[in-house]
Amino acid sequence: MESLSSEQRDELQAFLKDWLRHAGRTQADLRRALHAGSIRMPVLIDVLAGTYAQGGINGLAAQLCAIEERWQQEEDWQGDEQASSSSDPFGQLDLLLREIRSDSDG
Repeated sequence: MESLSSEQRDELQAFLKDWLRHAGRTQADLRRALHAGSIRMPVLIDVLAGTYAQGGINGLAAQLCAIEERWQQEEDWQGDEQASSSSDPFGQLDLLLREIRSDSDG
């Protein structure tokens, strides 16, 4: 496959910045998702350029969609955790009480 042109790299960078802003994510989040060595945008672009070189625009789109899906699952999971703790305000106290009782029994 071919590599990204300078213009394509600039467009990808602008897209990533908008995407991260709208998703409420940071370059550090993207670095973790890409397993990149740095949060610097040129490094992130290089990683994605490697994806483009191997799989073309379809591979690049698939990778970004997979990251978006993973982030959405994380948000859903965190939302479920917050909902369960807010629906049972004494849940944490119950856990603490059980732990204290088990410590005093043993």
